[in-house]
Amino acid sequence: MSTFGQELRSQRISRGIALEQITAVTKISQRHLLALEQDKYQQLPGGILSKGIVRGYVGALGLDTRDWTDRFVKATNQIGLTVDTPDNGWATFASNVGKERIQRREAMEVRLRWVGAAVLVALVAVAGYLTVRYVGVRAGWWSSVLPVPTKAQAVVAHAASWLKR
Repeated sequence: MSTFGQELRSQRISRGIALEQITAVTKISQRHLLALEQDKYQQLPGGILSKGIVRGYVGALGLDTRDWTDRFVKATNQIGLTVDTPDNGWATFASNVGKERIQRREAMEVRLRWVGAAVLVALVAVAGYLTVRYVGVRAGWWSSVLPVPTKAQAVVAHAASWLKR
């Protein structure tokens, strides 16, 4: 009795299709196709991806995908490997996607809280500075609320702008 991989290979050869043609059509690497034909299922990515490789390979040959996928699952079970059922795999996948979305949303909320806190601290600092300056003007400590550059600072600023030209 021939194995799953041998039957698959004989179907491909009887149709006169090369592995390169299947790779070109399905975009499945030849390494995985050879592993499938040689019954080296451990070299396949595993789970639902392995079943997808079988579906793509068999579809490129024009064979019944459901029948051959069931044969593949039986062949892997016989050697002790398990292939996830689509329901279990998709349920786990959907659950993980949902969890990741929740985690991303929570991370974004935390970042927004920190940004909001930083903006609030900056506003309080500016308001405090302006309040002190206003009180200083009223008390006669300064001549204006905003500091006016001295003559020496104005000369330095003018020289710097002249050097930039």
